[in-house]
Amino acid sequence: MALSNIKRVKSSEIELKDRLVSIQRVAKVTKGGRTFSFSAIVVVGDENGIVGYGLGKAKEVTEAITKGIDDAKKNLVKVPIINGTVPHEQYGKYSGGSVLIKPAVHGTGVLAGGAMRAVLESAGIKDVLAKSLGSSNPHNVVKATVDALASMRDAYTVAQHRGVDLNKVFNG
Repeated sequence: MALSNIKRVKSSEIELKDRLVSIQRVAKVTKGGRTFSFSAIVVVGDENGIVGYGLGKAKEVTEAITKGIDDAKKNLVKVPIINGTVPHEQYGKYSGGSVLIKPAVHGTGVLAGGAMRAVLESAGIKDVLAKSLGSSNPHNVVKATVDALASMRDAYTVAQHRGVDLNKVFNG
């Protein structure tokens, strides 16, 4: 959506935790038989508003995960978090994957499945309602979730963008 909202972050300044979302064994059929390799989707985050995802491919599982972590550290974005939840409802889309993310009251927890849960927890979101509406492919779900989170704006950013006082955003 709005690419101006995406705030890139340097990975060297922060302590990141990684989560393995999915690992797949893929085969390449050649004249000599099948050659197996692995692809791994990894999400990294500091659990304080910074999250990124990466894809690693290699002949060994550990190498694929390491490459995924390195790739994820290059794709970090800043996410606005207000009282442990997201500031507003947001749709995200990537290819066939569509996601809906809604704020929730304190104590709800992360109501999301699979790949979305890893992204939301790595970002540090404690209470959220989320639903995957399209493809269940982990690649597309992770990218759609990051798209939705990167598109979110907090009230201060909206007020600054409009050039008005913060009270005017809420009270009209």
